Amino acid sequence: MTSRPVAAVIPSSSRGLRRQGKPVAGGPMPLASPPGRPDVVYGFGRIDASGRVADRVTVAALGWRGGDRLTLTADAGVMIARRDAGGMITVSARPYIVIPAALRRRCGLRAGDYVLLAAMPGQDLLAAYSFAVVGQAMRAHAPFPRGEGGRT
Repeated sequence: MTSRPVAAVIPSSSRGLRRQGKPVAGGPMPLASPPGRPDVVYGFGRIDASGRVADRVTVAALGWRGGDRLTLTADAGVMIARRDAGGMITVSARPYIVIPAALRRRCGLRAGDYVLLAAMPGQDLLAAYSFAVVGQAMRAHAPFPRGEGGRT
């Protein structure tokens, strides 16, 4: 093979010397450092017949482990879980949260419903929003453009 190697792939023998307008050969590439801990980590899950909602990403973002205790509260279409040593709910060894039946009834969540999960690591809090609540918020704050024929 007679083709010449690409200069950018093979480091220069003049390590550390900077040529006019060229990066230093052999030096480390500058990488974008990831931002600190995110304010909110989103996921979604489906409530099963036992009230379990699973999403590894949101539970991992909070650092919750099996045996941690939680206090759960509810409002229309929204469930809030906070880590609390005196909480009545225990996190299982698997990455899911159990929403008790009485709490599901109070906030209007049913088996089979999908929920938007919002983990807020700085507040040690997980919120589960029904898609009905998410839809209401979207319609109220970000109207959808009209479709063809004037339909919304």
